[in-house]
This record gives sequence, structure tokens and C-alpha cells, in this order.
Amino acid sequence: MPKKQLLLNAFNMNCVGHIQHGLWAHPRDRSTEYNTLSYWTDLARTLERGLFDGLFIADILGVYDVYQGNVDVTLRESVQLPVNDPLLLVSAMAAHTRHLGFGVTVNPLSELPYLLARRFSTLDQLTQGRFGWNIVTGYLDSAARALGLPNQIAHDERYDRADEFLEVLYKLLEGSWEDGAVRRDKAARVFADPARVHKVRHQGRYYQVEGYHLSEPSPQRTPVLFQAGTSGRGQLFAARHAEAVFVSGGDKAQVRQSVQSLREAAVRAGRRPEDLKIVLGVTAVTGATTAEAQEKHADYVRYASPEAGLAHFAASLGLDLSHYDLDEPIDFSPPTQSIQSAAAAARQKGWTRRQLLEQYKLGGRHPALVGNASQVADALQAWVDETGVDGFNLSRTVVPESFVDFVDHVVPELQNRGIYKTAYTEGTLRHKLFGRGDRLPDHHAAAQFRHRVEPASAQADSEAALA
Repeated sequence: MPKKQLLLNAFNMNCVGHIQHGLWAHPRDRSTEYNTLSYWTDLARTLERGLFDGLFIADILGVYDVYQGNVDVTLRESVQLPVNDPLLLVSAMAAHTRHLGFGVTVNPLSELPYLLARRFSTLDQLTQGRFGWNIVTGYLDSAARALGLPNQIAHDERYDRADEFLEVLYKLLEGSWEDGAVRRDKAARVFADPARVHKVRHQGRYYQVEGYHLSEPSPQRTPVLFQAGTSGRGQLFAARHAEAVFVSGGDKAQVRQSVQSLREAAVRAGRRPEDLKIVLGVTAVTGATTAEAQEKHADYVRYASPEAGLAHFAASLGLDLSHYDLDEPIDFSPPTQSIQSAAAAARQKGWTRRQLLEQYKLGGRHPALVGNASQVADALQAWVDETGVDGFNLSRTVVPESFVDFVDHVVPELQNRGIYKTAYTEGTLRHKLFGRGDRLPDHHAAAQFRHRVEPASAQADSEAALA
């Protein structure tokens, strides 16, 4: 039986401090150059050299202002502030690569589906089908207030709105233009066949749309769909829509349970367990030898900011952890609209502030794998074997060297073990990930909104089918 091939994404954000906070101050770190194109195009070339499946770019729309009731730590340590638009990076990186995929975070609740559909089609065209969308529903009260809301929308209602947003998006991307509608026939003076382009009419609880999708179909039509919510409602959403789900956690039993729950939910939604690629967030510090990796880790720890990591986590909980003494029990029970899975894990573990600061000694929440190439590969294999995840989101420490080290040391070791590709598959990001073509499969929720070829007598009703 062929060995399972790992998926690898680089995990980054269009900002200075992403997951492992404080390392921007390291003398070799270049993250303060995040607002230059060369920073991103250099990274893209490095990742493609390492045959990474994709670069996953996170995003938020608010600020972390829960810790100490202000943004002082957030600003001093640049905890995802300032943060720039992630979508604008994609075209430049695509121009410098042939295969690397791009998964970009966009909150649908801050967008209009009609306009976002055009941006997605445009990027999928310009990347020749290498574009993916990470669907998040947000959780920060600061973002809600900045967008004109009195407070954050309730957790489950955010997913209800996102469900309807996706329905509108599918109607536009999958149903407005038929296959073959674009003819490009200069002799007949027909660029697109009017009989095969259809108006979308949607009258729902949250969205009302009447119009034609502005873009011709892109290679994938709908971008590859990523999602990160693992709450009960988040899993229902993932089971219906997601193709790849990001999970986090340092406890293998907990991650294994999340993987099992997600796959079971997909089956209940009429899909197959293998329709979900499940990817775990990790950090790796590696070198030519164990001693070199350990020295590098110790060096990084000297520059990291555990308090900045705590400020980030406080926003995830919606709870000001600065009020607690180092060993005082923390009350994680007050309900908030923040990340439910983070709150549940905190309640279960009963962490104190001292324990959290120790966890964040490298500045962030992802488990750190420290060692030579063989040791890091062993750890990655163990996570796959013991939890059932399909691959990893590799977060950065000091950039660019953390990604360069992984490509130079760990990737060849994974290849030698036969668990990582030695060449890219041709085709779109979806085909690279699943090997089943460019489009969402017929058993995905999007398929019901595709325009079906109908007898001539039924053509008059074709537009109503998209309503």
C-alpha cells in the first residue's frame, strides 16, 4: 500500500507578529518587511522550492484589545497590528510561481457576496486555479464595532449567515454561467452565448441579490474551501462546505477526537470522510544537528514575548487574563462570542496564567517541534499516525530562516521516507489536493446550484431554478 503523502502549508499573515509573538525583534527576522512585495515573492519561491501545497494567509478585521482593556501590548509587540489586506498579495506571488496554492482568509460577514464572487473569480483566473478561500465568521467585538455593529453577532447566527452567504456565492460562481457559455468566436462575433448566461435571483433572510455574475467561469469556479471552526456549529458548517479544515492543539487525543468528529459529520452531510483534508497547526525549529536546533530554539525564546501570546489568547477567549495572579485559578466559564473551542479547551485544562506564559515561551500557541530533520519528521509522522490528520500548517518563527530551514532539512527527510511528494502534480489546487479534477464534486452542496442542460421546453424556467 502506498504511504500517505503529507500536505504542507506555510501559515502566515500580512503583518509583523502572527502566531509566535515577539520574534520580530530578533536580529535576523525580516517580518517588519511584510509591506514589501519582495518579502512575499521571496517567500513564495522558497515554498515552491520545498514543494509546499500552499501558503495559507490568515486575517482579522479588529484588534486585540481585551488584555488590560487596551491595545498597548498589541501595539508594542505588533500582535497582528498593523495588518494589511491579504488578497492583494496573491497576484504578485502567483507571477513568481507555477504550482504553489494560496489560501486566503476572508470573513463573509464583512463582504457582499456579489462583489466577493468577482474578486474570487479574478484571482482564480490570474493564478490559473491555484486559489482557495478560508472562511471565517469572526469573533472580535472590536471588529464588530468597527464595522458599525453594536456588538458581535451571536456565535451560531454567524454561521447561519455564512451558510446563506455560501448559497448565494454558489449560485453566482456555479450557476450563472453555463459550461460552454464563453465561445470567443471572432468570426461569428459572439464572445459569450446569451442563452447560456443566467441571472441569479436570491431572496433570503440575510441577503437579497439579483444579477449576473460579472466574471466568466474560472478554472475551479468555486475556490478551494478552507475552514477553521471546530465548535459544534462550526463542524456542521465544515461538514457541508469545507474541503480542508484547520485544527490546533498540543494534545493528540483531543486532536484525534476532532478529526473523527469532523469526518463523521461529513458523512452525515452526505459526503465522504476523505472529502475533508484535516491540517494541524505546528511550529518547527530545526537545523543540521540536534544541538544546532536546540541552540536556535533557545535563541528564539530569548526574543519571544509570552505576554504578547497571552494578549492574543485573551482575545480568543474574550477574557482579560491580566486581572489574575500567576497561580490564581482562572474562571473560564463566562459566556462570550469568542472562539468556543479555545474556551472549552481552557476550561478542561484549568490553566493558570503562569502555565499559559510557559506554554507561550516561544510567543504562541502552536506546539514546537525542536530537533534535527529526522526528529522533526518523526514527530510529524507520529501526529499523522496517532491522530489521523492529513498534514500541517507550518507557522513561522524567525523569517525567512524558519521556512528555509524546514525546506533544506526536513523536506528531504520526508521525501526519503516516501511520505512527501518529489514533484508537483499538474493542474489546479483542487486537483493537486484531491486528484479528482478542478471542480467541486457532484455530492458537494454547491453542485445543486449548477445550471443543468434542459429540454427546449424547459428553458423558460431555467432562471427560476437559480432563484
